[in-house]
Amino acid sequence: MASPLKRLLIGRPLKSSEAGDQKLTKLKALAVLSSDALSSIAYGTEQILIVLVAVSSAAMWYSIPIALFVLLLLFALCLSYRQIIYSYPHGGGAYVVSRENLGKNAGLIAGGSLLVDYMLTVAVSVSSGTDAIVSAIPSLYPFAVPIGVLLVIFVTIINLRGVTESASILAVPVYLFVFSIVILIFTGLFKIATGADATHETASIGSSVEGVTIFLLLRAFASGSASLTGIEAISNAVPLFKKPQAKNAARTLTIMASLLGFFFFGITLLAFFYGTVPELKSTVLSQITENVFGRNFMFYFIQAITAIILVLAANTGFSAFPMLAYNLAKDKYMPRMYLARGDRLGYSNGIMTLAVGSILLIILFKGKTELLVPLYSVGVFIPFTLSQSGMIIKWLRERPAGWKRKLSANLLGAFISFTVLVVLFLTRLESVWPVFIIMPVMIFVFHRTKNHYERLGPQLRIDDTVDLPDFKGNAVIVAVSDTTKVVEGALKYAKSIGDTVIAVHVSIDRNEGKEFVDRWNRIHPEVRIAHLYSTYRSISDPLIKFIDTAEQKARQDNYTLTVLIPQFIPRKGWQNVLHNQTSLLIRTKLLFKKNVVVATFPYHLKE
Repeated sequence: MASPLKRLLIGRPLKSSEAGDQKLTKLKALAVLSSDALSSIAYGTEQILIVLVAVSSAAMWYSIPIALFVLLLLFALCLSYRQIIYSYPHGGGAYVVSRENLGKNAGLIAGGSLLVDYMLTVAVSVSSGTDAIVSAIPSLYPFAVPIGVLLVIFVTIINLRGVTESASILAVPVYLFVFSIVILIFTGLFKIATGADATHETASIGSSVEGVTIFLLLRAFASGSASLTGIEAISNAVPLFKKPQAKNAARTLTIMASLLGFFFFGITLLAFFYGTVPELKSTVLSQITENVFGRNFMFYFIQAITAIILVLAANTGFSAFPMLAYNLAKDKYMPRMYLARGDRLGYSNGIMTLAVGSILLIILFKGKTELLVPLYSVGVFIPFTLSQSGMIIKWLRERPAGWKRKLSANLLGAFISFTVLVVLFLTRLESVWPVFIIMPVMIFVFHRTKNHYERLGPQLRIDDTVDLPDFKGNAVIVAVSDTTKVVEGALKYAKSIGDTVIAVHVSIDRNEGKEFVDRWNRIHPEVRIAHLYSTYRSISDPLIKFIDTAEQKARQDNYTLTVLIPQFIPRKGWQNVLHNQTSLLIRTKLLFKKNVVVATFPYHLKE
């Protein structure tokens, strides 16, 4: 059942030689890797306004200068990540930059932060998409979490089909979204400029508002900077581009940053002129769209395409997370399974890990975007700050041509990123405190994983000092439940490989056990039967104790010990649930025995 369903959902397997066809053009890469950043306009301005209107709706005018500072940070980050792309064209982004210039632990902090942030990317994007759906259809509000989970599963399936196919699917909604937001901003500004729409701003720019402090403005700025999350994704995924990879990646980053800056500032201006205040069941973008177009076709079209792009923005995480996990696994800080490509040449283990983590976050935070965004922002501004600082060290150490200009961009980016990070910790501690638990745990796990791989190599490597003993023979224990064809076949095999063969039977009823032993001795008098009685009705425990005793004896006599477990295999896979899985439990326990070889004798049923 599983195989046909898998083929239906993700398609036929691709040959390794087809990997070159899985590279992205600039247009497709923009759809895959910038959807997160571009879609953040749906909640970036809203996060600023949530902070400001807590004081007074008159404070909304401060969103304009705050937006300008966000654009300044965007400009600095764009310059910096272009430099990172050209300096580290093999991908890895903040992790590689921090590791090579600030040390291993700094790299692991950056890498760990981004891994968590990509999970949050998916959770925030899907939750925001769900919010947009609920804004258009309020009756769906109670079902927000199940809708979010289903949407994550949908995006996961798209990504399992391969990067180029997911890019082809994403391209249409992403460019429809870009087109619709451009129309929205120009139409709204035109109506305001010509007086076709009366503006509703609560206070003019420059008005004095009681209660507004520098601390409040910094908090609003830090919240609005959430719009910049996702800008680093291109630097992590440079290997996904067609050649010349670095050049194409840098150009895609510039296009993305330009669109993001225009969208963010345009939406902020419209929110101010229309006096849009955040509401529980209606997003700021939804209210602006209604003000500009009314509840007509364009309103529902923009709501629908925004919901789609917010959901598909999760694709940025699905593209960048597996690549980052690959780089960490290559350095032995994560399991080797993240190095393996799946049927469609994508790093499917990374994709599945990201999906599970994102679903857990949506359920844990009940799909509340406002609860996820602060943690989301911290997760990306930590690597922002570290990558900028790493590039500063690089320029000071290498001093290539034009290094002072490059250094200036990184200094500006590092200063603003660090400021945002400090403000987030000071103002949103109640939301971001999990970082202080998650990051030390992740760094510990990274190092333990690395230590395991470093210790594993010498133990497996063959050299002249290895002295393996010469065994005198092989003793085989056959676990039997009854006298059947399965056991008959297992005994024949055991005799072919063993110098000594012993059958073991565990019974939970003494009378039935006695009957079994009598029957065994009639059918197989040549094979010794060890009968064990289980007082507590456990099959595995008495058998394991017997094997422990046999293992000690075999070691004394310089014999190998093999435990052979007969097992019949039903013709249909689903029929396994109709039979107990005692053999699986026994095999699992025996795998931890150092001097025991575990083998299975399969008997395939024909009907």
